[in-house]
Amino acid sequence: MDERLRTATRLWTLAQPAVSAFITGIVRDFRDRDDVLQEVAVAVLESFDRYDPERPFVPWAIGVARNQVGLYLRRRGRDRLCLDPEAVDRIEAAFATITAEEIHGLDRLRECLERLDPRGRMLCELRYRDDLKPAAIAALVGQSANTVAKSLQRVRDRLRDCIEQRIAPSPG
Repeated sequence: MDERLRTATRLWTLAQPAVSAFITGIVRDFRDRDDVLQEVAVAVLESFDRYDPERPFVPWAIGVARNQVGLYLRRRGRDRLCLDPEAVDRIEAAFATITAEEIHGLDRLRECLERLDPRGRMLCELRYRDDLKPAAIAALVGQSANTVAKSLQRVRDRLRDCIEQRIAPSPG
């Protein structure tokens, strides 16, 4: 592997959680999000020669992602849930300022999600990946909306505790 490809791969690996979060903020369908993220990864590698190493990589990669998301939104232009360009600009600006610590926070969240029991993980997926409200989840799992809402709160509490434990310096 040549040094250029090695550098591009290393930088992409570090930026990928932030780029993925940016895409998730705009593209609601999780299958489409995966496709767009793959298209962004290819575009980043193909256009890496245009990257200025004097500038931060994450905002540059998010700019590439914005272009790919724009293509996706144009293809989906008839959908009534598409964001207007100003909203996409604001989301891009927010993610362009993400810090390395915030990227590591996304990694910690991913680790903590993997540690959840299957039911907690399922509730998170239904609520945040599939964007279902507690009432819709309740209908799927055969519980009341109030029970689902309380269960989601407990899951969020467990995730917060898990993330805080990973942030805290280990004694010793």
